[in-house]
Amino acid sequence: MPFGLKNAGATYQRLMDRVFAEQIGKNLEVYIDDMVVKTSEGSRHDDDLLDIMGSVRKYNMRLNPAKCSFGVQAGKFLGFMLTSRGIEANPEKCQAIIDMRSPTSVKEVQTLTGRIAALSRFLSCAGEKGFHFFASLRKNERFSWTPECEEAFKQLKEFLASPPILTRPLPGNTLYLYLAVSDRALSSALVQEIEGEEKPIYFVSRTLRGAETRYQRIERLSLAVVVTARKLRQYFQSHQVVVKTDYPIKNVLRKPDLAGRMVAWSVELSEFDITFSPRGAIKSQRLADFVLEMSTPPTTEKTAFWTLSVDGASNVRGSGAGIVLEGPDGVMIEQSLRFAFKASNNQAEYEALIAGMKLASDMEVKELKAMSDSQLVTNQVSGKFQTKEPQLIKYVEKVQNLAKHFDSFELVYVPREQNMRADLLSKLASTKKPGSHRTVIQETIKTPSINGEEVMMVIEEEDWRSPIIRYLQKDELPKEREKAFKLRKMAAWYSMVGDKLYKRGFASPLLLCVSTEEAKRIMNEVHEGSCGSHIGSRALAGKILRAGFYWPDIHDDTAMYVRNCDKCQRHANLHHVPGEPLKSVLSPWPFFMWGVDIVGPFPVGYKQARWIIVAVDYFTKWIEAEPVSSISAEQVKIFYWKKIICRFGLPKYIVSDNGTQFASEKVVEFCQSKGIKNTFISVEHPQANGQAESANKVILRALKRRLDSKGEAWVAHISPILWSYHTTPQSSTGEAPFTMVYGSDAMIPVEINPPSWRRETTTQEENNRALEENLDMIEERRERAHFREFAIKQRAARRYNTRVKQRSFQEGDLVLKRPMGKDKGGKFAANWEGPFRVQEAFEGGAYRLETMEGKVLPRTWNVQG
Repeated sequence: MPFGLKNAGATYQRLMDRVFAEQIGKNLEVYIDDMVVKTSEGSRHDDDLLDIMGSVRKYNMRLNPAKCSFGVQAGKFLGFMLTSRGIEANPEKCQAIIDMRSPTSVKEVQTLTGRIAALSRFLSCAGEKGFHFFASLRKNERFSWTPECEEAFKQLKEFLASPPILTRPLPGNTLYLYLAVSDRALSSALVQEIEGEEKPIYFVSRTLRGAETRYQRIERLSLAVVVTARKLRQYFQSHQVVVKTDYPIKNVLRKPDLAGRMVAWSVELSEFDITFSPRGAIKSQRLADFVLEMSTPPTTEKTAFWTLSVDGASNVRGSGAGIVLEGPDGVMIEQSLRFAFKASNNQAEYEALIAGMKLASDMEVKELKAMSDSQLVTNQVSGKFQTKEPQLIKYVEKVQNLAKHFDSFELVYVPREQNMRADLLSKLASTKKPGSHRTVIQETIKTPSINGEEVMMVIEEEDWRSPIIRYLQKDELPKEREKAFKLRKMAAWYSMVGDKLYKRGFASPLLLCVSTEEAKRIMNEVHEGSCGSHIGSRALAGKILRAGFYWPDIHDDTAMYVRNCDKCQRHANLHHVPGEPLKSVLSPWPFFMWGVDIVGPFPVGYKQARWIIVAVDYFTKWIEAEPVSSISAEQVKIFYWKKIICRFGLPKYIVSDNGTQFASEKVVEFCQSKGIKNTFISVEHPQANGQAESANKVILRALKRRLDSKGEAWVAHISPILWSYHTTPQSSTGEAPFTMVYGSDAMIPVEINPPSWRRETTTQEENNRALEENLDMIEERRERAHFREFAIKQRAARRYNTRVKQRSFQEGDLVLKRPMGKDKGGKFAANWEGPFRVQEAFEGGAYRLETMEGKVLPRTWNVQG
């Protein structure tokens, strides 16, 4: 294989994965052309080698003996040392750094950083250790090896003298992630617990870049989780990961009003099975050193005070509030509130205090100390000042109710000089448009917090929102692992705002999650309410989402709602697509099945004729036609006897529409007495008797072309038209109807003058012999024509069926049908009427219907095409 190709390595790796599909991960590891056979017990090593060699021999592979080693306790693989203890750093690479002298040029520093990168997996807090080295590489600055660089270099050599031993994650084990951040770098350690001891798997570290250096501590910790998940994606996908931290990362990521990057991180992490838990005791000295190296461990007290600084501002341009929530170990959360209502200075101060207390409650703070630069607010809440204004009385009661959520709450007054950050945030909110400052959490409050009682979200029993709310509020998960994983992944898109559940959306930033009953009411109002116009399901779902509501089955529910809407069904568009596959009608022998229909009315002709009764044989395509003055049952009966029975014998079937002249009792009894079965097609479904309709078109088209004037006698033209048709080969059979009936070609008038060859040369005896021979071979000719017709109808059915949209019903289904008759109600009439119940289903899409009262409709009805 030419390894100069870019995809040669990937192609070779796919080949190795296929060759050793059963061994990889069990007793073999392969990376392109590097292979390691591993055995946990020495007694089984021979069996594992035999298994591997069998695959090598099977696929005719060749190994280089000079590069093979067998039965070793340790070996190199991909630059690492694999031993029974775990994965160790390459001693040669460690010694290369230890033996280095202090760099004196940029090139030597680059060599050092490259060697550090090769060992970064084993270096805890590598970003912090190498920060000074990277600083010396900055452009536009003269190279300088500072005392800080020398001290970091010595510490690096001391660390590499005894690097940690890493382990591979065991299948099914829970992995734990420890985080450490500083002002210059972020680091993480992925570990697993084996026999009560936490052993490291991988160390991840990198320096902070650009704007990341200005992130708050809580954002840096969140970024550390994201960076680790991106780098160790394969571990996060195959294991449950528990992030051990005492910082409220989980609570911050679930807030709906985060800055854009926090929302993106929250969605990105939702792919993995990640949970958060307090750090607790560290069960490894290596991990203890890792944490202590970059951060001061959190306080060991059971609870710690959080400090809340609030300030409100109101001016002619608007009003707003600033909130700064500070926790132990430098945790700081800033929030800027903008009020969409007019508020006085005192009202803004109260709103700021209430919003800050809600934020602290969301962060699960137990002990809170709030600071405000408003003497009025602090003294009214403490009871030192009497509150007389009704509006401020409500605010005081609201604050006192919120204070009950904390184990300890204290509100103190501070001078404005000591509350500058909250004051600045409040002024930003009151003077700038929303979205103009994206470094802090922003929110717009539309109404005062004391307006009306707080509405609790009503959760029905077994409501779809209940598991999500329990997980967001209490971290409760289902016992089944798959359901728990799915819930954790799904919950990243949801947030609790007060006591209401919202979903982050694209049509609207926050979509209110509603119950099934509320969803029905919303669909009813949007679809047919005061502003509804019976729109389609897709438009209905989109309109509901844009209005700010959500439930999981919104697409299916709106589709079902529109389908069940009575008015939408009655005024639905007519169907122009076939609802059933094409059913071809074939007659097994001549004159077995006849199709009958009536053409007219025409102008009054000979013997007062105004109509034509037409019959066509399904096998030979022979047409019989009789002009009549009326279309009574008696005329039909005479036509059957004279034109069909007396000339061609008794047929088995006569197919007709539901006209009264064909379906009259007199005609039906006459046919039954002769053993003929009447078959009636569905109402207004003429294509079921397509052969008769085709014969009608032949006669009508020929009459139009033969008549010179409207008043000319048309009856006299019927016989010539039929004679021309009978002597013309038909495309469906390839034979003329006359030939199919009598076995020979008819002689037409044009052959008389001038005489044709057969008229000129054939004698009477030769003609008789030819007629006898043709009669002997007529069965073969008819069979050949029958096969040709069958093939043509099959091709037509295949083309037709490509447009079919199957619609079938069962007995008992309720359906609508098209209204019949001339007067259908005008422009505002419905396209469909009903409902009717399906009493009986037949083949070919025909159904017998009955009203809801049980009255059976005459004739069958077909699925409209």
